[in-house]
Amino acid sequence: MSVPISIVLQRLHDEVPEDHFTLGWLMGSLRKRSFGIIMLLLGLAATVPGVSVGAGLLLMIPACQLILGHTTPAFPRRIAAHPIPTRHFAALVQRAVPVLRYLEKAIHPRWHMALDAAGRLMGVVVLVLSAALVFIPIPTSNIVPALAIVLISLAWLEEDGLLLAIAILCGLVVSALALAAVWATVLGAEWITRFW
Repeated sequence: MSVPISIVLQRLHDEVPEDHFTLGWLMGSLRKRSFGIIMLLLGLAATVPGVSVGAGLLLMIPACQLILGHTTPAFPRRIAAHPIPTRHFAALVQRAVPVLRYLEKAIHPRWHMALDAAGRLMGVVVLVLSAALVFIPIPTSNIVPALAIVLISLAWLEEDGLLLAIAILCGLVVSALALAAVWATVLGAEWITRFW
């Protein structure tokens, strides 16, 4: 039986270096669950205004690697070795763990066949949602795509194929709405330029 994600995050919180850590340290500590936890943490970070663009850009890397069928994420050396203040990680984990513990009462392993088939599709959906985080500059527009990424990552980590199917469906709906918003913006800009 896999260890609940709230416990994994709490252990990471307890083991994280005192002053700063790196994505390289984080991935080395996570091993086989690194894809899901990296996407979960970046998805949680992307809910914060001002952080969403950077988190969205970073999310594109593991999303593309999932699409290509990689078993673990790998960031460019410069990004993997960049120091991140531990206080940011600690604050994120302290807010996330109580919520995760509550959610874990309803989330449990099921529908394993759906998990096996979903890796590349999950990568595509996370990539489109990450693009929405980066390219839609509307205030608070980052929250819904970021939460969809969190839900997808959580379902993947907890091996809940049913929740993963629902989360991917939600992600597709959010992606379609984001694309529609971008298209409407382009059409609106084109309409405005006709009067100039």
